[in-house]
Amino acid sequence: MSHIVTIQTEVRDAEALSLACRRLNLGEPVHESVTLFSGEVSGYAVRLPDWRYPVVFDVEQGQVRYDNFEGRWGQPTHLNRLLQSYCVEKCRLEARRKGHSVLENRLSDGSIKLTIQIGEGQ
Repeated sequence: MSHIVTIQTEVRDAEALSLACRRLNLGEPVHESVTLFSGEVSGYAVRLPDWRYPVVFDVEQGQVRYDNFEGRWGQPTHLNRLLQSYCVEKCRLEARRKGHSVLENRLSDGSIKLTIQIGEGQ
């Protein structure tokens, strides 16, 4: 049976965030306080390519804080790729924890299709 799922992302798993950063060859997220244009925030900071300020993830609240000045200080596509990678890694972690296998296919439009095979007897 096939199901299509749409996911609204709340970043709440530091391990999945770290795996997403590795997938994209970004530096590891660092838990710290950083100054954005609008003020200081704390959480897991990720430095995206060509972004003036880091993106900061508060995994307790599931919130993402950043300032890219409507794309002038950083391309939104970099953040979108990170969020997409986070979703993939979080799904993979949860599926494997339950003993399921995961197949990943990158589609021509840039989206990623995950197929989760439920383990025997499940």
